[in-house]
Amino acid sequence: MGFAESVKTCLGRFATFSGRASRPEYWWFVLFVALGATILSILDSVLFGASPDSTKVFAPLWQLALFIPLLAAGWRRLHDTGRPGWWLLIPMLVTLAFILAFFAGIFAFAGAERAGVDPEALRGPAALLGVTGMTIAGIVQLVLAVLMLWWLTRPGDEKENAYGRPPR
Repeated sequence: MGFAESVKTCLGRFATFSGRASRPEYWWFVLFVALGATILSILDSVLFGASPDSTKVFAPLWQLALFIPLLAAGWRRLHDTGRPGWWLLIPMLVTLAFILAFFAGIFAFAGAERAGVDPEALRGPAALLGVTGMTIAGIVQLVLAVLMLWWLTRPGDEKENAYGRPPR
């Protein structure tokens, strides 16, 4: 499957989470999304300025418009390797868990401070837990990114699996 056929297929099945997607189908579509985002980011910089606080319009709209088709293609790609598609959500769910844990820590230290604990005594443990938590979160996310890349690059099952027949 070539670039144009892959883009056509993925956009045609933009919200189809069942079935299977071959490696070329998925990776050509990923390239299409990345190239489009890059070109539109450059266009945003030319039209609205390159400073960090300048307005960005086109690239975010592109990414928002292609979020579901890219998610669906990845979902089908995992199906092709015999894995459940929802595993694609694991990095996002882990990130959400870390964010909730960080907020819980912030609220716990704020509650301790309101309860009368000396703020200076809390500063060291809060910093230690924050740095440790961020380090652990970074390592876990790196491991998950490598694992997800591994899964998405594996050859598909040559025969029919629980998710259907092999893609053509």
